[in-house]
Amino acid sequence: MNVFERLHMPPLRGATKWLVSEPLGPAELRGHVVLVNFWTFTCINWLRQEPYVRAWSQAYRDDGLIVVGVHTPEFSFEHQTEGIRKAIEERGIDYPVVVDNDYAIWTAFDNHYWPALYFVDAEGVIRHHQFGEGRYEECERVIQELLGVERELVSVEGVGVEAEADWEHLRTPETYLGYGRGSGLASANGHAFDEPRLYELPDRLRSNGWALAGEWTIGREKIVLEHTDGSIACRFDARDAHLVLSTERREPIPFRVLLDGEAPGRSHGGDVDEAGEGVLREGRMYQLVRQHGTIRERTLEIAFRESGAEAYAFTFG
Repeated sequence: MNVFERLHMPPLRGATKWLVSEPLGPAELRGHVVLVNFWTFTCINWLRQEPYVRAWSQAYRDDGLIVVGVHTPEFSFEHQTEGIRKAIEERGIDYPVVVDNDYAIWTAFDNHYWPALYFVDAEGVIRHHQFGEGRYEECERVIQELLGVERELVSVEGVGVEAEADWEHLRTPETYLGYGRGSGLASANGHAFDEPRLYELPDRLRSNGWALAGEWTIGREKIVLEHTDGSIACRFDARDAHLVLSTERREPIPFRVLLDGEAPGRSHGGDVDEAGEGVLREGRMYQLVRQHGTIRERTLEIAFRESGAEAYAFTFG
C-alpha cells in the first residue's frame, strides 16, 4: 500500500453546494474510512469507473466506508447543478456529492485527473490513490485493508456507457474540438478562431482526423454551428464513439449519425436508433456508435438539422 507520505486529507472546504447529503465536515468524517472520488459527468473514463465506486459504497457502507464524490467541471456547461443532479439520478448515485465549481477542493488535493480516487484511513491520512480507470481489484483490497475486513470482492459489470472499453481495439485517442486543446482538423480552406467560417468535408479523412461541413465557429473549448445543416466527421478506430454536446437553445436539435456514409444499423450507440436518428436536448456525453461484430476503422458523420449545436470532444471505447 502506498503510504502517500502520510499526507492528511484536506478539509472539503470551498464547495458550491452539497447534493444527496448534508455537508460533511471533519466531525462527520472522523473515524471513518473515506473514498474521495473526483469526477465530471461528461467524462467517459469516470462513467466506466462509476459502477465500481457505486458498488463499493453500497457493499462497505455498513463497515464504515464513506464515499464522497467531488464534481469538478471540465467544460463550462458542467457548472450547472441541474446537469449534475441528472447525472446523479441516471447513475443511481446514493453517496454524498460535493459541487466543486471553483476548483477549491481540486486545488487542495493538488489533483490533476478525472477520475481520481483518494483512499483515506480512519485517522484522516491518505493511504492510496488511483488516477484513471482500472486496478479495481487492488483498489477494493485497499478499502478492505483500511476497514479491517476480508471477504469476497464485489461483482461488477458495467452496461451501456458504463461498459468496460474494448481496450484491444481502442486506437483513437480523445479528440478535443476547441482550439485550446484541439488538433487534427482537416480543412482545405484553412480555419479561423472565434469567428464564423464555412467549411467543407474532404473526400477522405486520415486516421484519427476530423472535419467540418457548414458554418461553424471554432472557440477555445467548443465549436458552435451557426446555421442549419452542419456536420462533423471523424475517422476513428474503436468499438465505441461518443461526442460531448451541449446547446443554449430551448428547443431540441435533431441529428443523424452515419457510419461510412450509411445508417449505423446494429452498430448504433445508446443515444441514436438504427437509422442513426438522435436528439440533442441537454449538455452531456452522447454515445453515437457501438460497433457490432468486427471492430474496424470507420468514418463517423453527425449532421445537425438546426443551428446552435455545441460540440466539445470525441471520446472512444
